[in-house]
Amino acid sequence: MYREDISGRLAFVSGASAGIGEAAARMLASNGVNLILAARRIERLESLKNQLEKEYDVKINIIKLDFSKTEDIVKAVDSIENKNIDILINNAGLALGKDLYYNNSLEDALQMVRVNCEGLIVLTRLLMPYILKSKYGHIVNLSSTAADEAYSGGAIYCATKSFVEMFGDSIRVELIDKPVKVTNIKPGAVNTEFSTVRFKGDKEKADNVYKGFIPLYAEDIADNIEYVLTRRSHVQISSMTIMAENQGSATIIHRDNK
Repeated sequence: MYREDISGRLAFVSGASAGIGEAAARMLASNGVNLILAARRIERLESLKNQLEKEYDVKINIIKLDFSKTEDIVKAVDSIENKNIDILINNAGLALGKDLYYNNSLEDALQMVRVNCEGLIVLTRLLMPYILKSKYGHIVNLSSTAADEAYSGGAIYCATKSFVEMFGDSIRVELIDKPVKVTNIKPGAVNTEFSTVRFKGDKEKADNVYKGFIPLYAEDIADNIEYVLTRRSHVQISSMTIMAENQGSATIIHRDNK
């Protein structure tokens, strides 16, 4: 099978300190891709940087960054010395709470919009001039099966992920005459820290999300990101939905209750 060599390219990964972002960083480093890793938890990024630089012959720059703060994103991009970015993995995002919309915290709702929507468009806009200069430009947006299926308790989260999907689809159209691909990755049930964050550290609630079936893991999503990045230059994977074997949709999962 033909596989594009992506070694030597430079990728920016947002939300790289854990979960899918961390797994994507590991996958990219294993392919010889140099990295700019950004997240709030700088100590985790430092540990990841040290590990990957020892294991692979790559250069890694890390940035402490809160994607809910536009001014911080602007400063972070300004601080990057090598802006010859080929790949952007827009992974930073979160869900907060799963209560009914009229009961949910307004601040939580606004924080989801700030990170999942505002952070996405600000970072992409600031990096776009550099990606456009690349012969191998590729933007990968992490959406969700929640983008396609509304569910109770997900009014804001589902809306933000629909935003991610339409944003990606629209800029793909705008870039049809440029050497830049745009891919929306839509994971289903992935067992990461995502649910723990959603339920404000309540591990029991988070664990219950994945009970009774084998969920996806961050490495599964990174594996599919690797696939879309390594297709032939004329092949663009516009969208990829990835679900667990026993998952039929965002909310329909067969669980073994034995």
